[in-house]
Amino acid sequence: MDMIRKIKTLSQEFFDDVVFFRRHFHATPELSMQEHKTAAYIASRLKEEGIAFEEGVAETGIVARIEGKNPTARLVALRADMDALPIHEENRVEYKSVAPGIMHACGHDVHMASLLGTAKILHALRDEWEGTVRLIFQPSEEKYPGGASLMIQEGVLENPRPDAMFAQHVFPGLPAGKVGIRSGRYMASTDEVYITVKGKGGHAATPHMNVDPVVIASHIVVALQQIVSRNATPYIPTVLSFGRIMGEGQTNVIPDEVHIEGTFRTFDESWREKAHLRIRETAVFVAQGMGGDCEVFVDRGYPFLTNNERLASHFRDCAIEYLGKDNVEELELSMTAEDFAFYSQKVDTCFYRLGIRNVEKGITSNLHTSTFDIDEKALETGMGLMAWVAISELGKLSK
Repeated sequence: MDMIRKIKTLSQEFFDDVVFFRRHFHATPELSMQEHKTAAYIASRLKEEGIAFEEGVAETGIVARIEGKNPTARLVALRADMDALPIHEENRVEYKSVAPGIMHACGHDVHMASLLGTAKILHALRDEWEGTVRLIFQPSEEKYPGGASLMIQEGVLENPRPDAMFAQHVFPGLPAGKVGIRSGRYMASTDEVYITVKGKGGHAATPHMNVDPVVIASHIVVALQQIVSRNATPYIPTVLSFGRIMGEGQTNVIPDEVHIEGTFRTFDESWREKAHLRIRETAVFVAQGMGGDCEVFVDRGYPFLTNNERLASHFRDCAIEYLGKDNVEELELSMTAEDFAFYSQKVDTCFYRLGIRNVEKGITSNLHTSTFDIDEKALETGMGLMAWVAISELGKLSK
């Protein structure tokens, strides 16, 4: 496999550069739709390589293009997300975030740096593969409505339409050097549930004179659990969880209102719609039955993410060729969500996981935690494998 050998050689050659990119991104994180300096840095690196790109897509996004031989033959798109999270970093590393309360705790720094490395490889080998690769640096994966939906609205999947699209995401559950894939449905849809329970507040010592929204809210939370246990088919994974209940009362004061916030996740659009209705009906009926009332708002988020069967199979074959069979894992269904799902509803996509764990180095923290970090050797795997997958897919499509 002469092409694999060339890609691995370039991955080693560009490794130090890509580590530098990743550390720069990690030290200078920006929140969703605020990725202006991040975008400027990406643009500067693409200019250095002589890679054509468009700025300002969905405000801070960048779309680049690398053409091989016969560039109109086929198009493969590759995506990296750009935004960080409102988390204060506790790692003691030289590339620690300099932005108070903001941190790349979900690996988007890795995704951007890795895609820049992939771009360098593809550009260096552009006379040895056919077709075109579109590089999508996407803002705001972490925040509704999701940067993917905004970029789709601005035509990132058109002129021409990609024949295939890939994205990778760091995964602390796998050691660095390994990757994971799952065919078909992989990640859940996600909706946010907001309930305002209305009662009549007053002195806690005279509950008979009040309509207690705290008690009503408690019954609503318990009742809503039956939507999963007694309404959802066991063949469709479903989660309804509440993580926040707020009542501005005191030890001796019953408040007028209580606010409940939670998340609903599943893998079927028809059931998703029915569940939204059941959430509203159940909450209102319980509240009214206890003398109060409530308002329910379900903020519809990302759809469920599905991996095209052929693309997932092709990725699996490419990963085995590039890394060896022992370094390619089958993933379980995940109730977490990703706005890459918007792309998966429009074109053939494949979303896979990049191992980053290293127990010996103490790199074991989960995503969205203040001590999240990676074994940077994963960057070599990330950039090289993505380049090989893109070139291999273009070659397969061209036959």
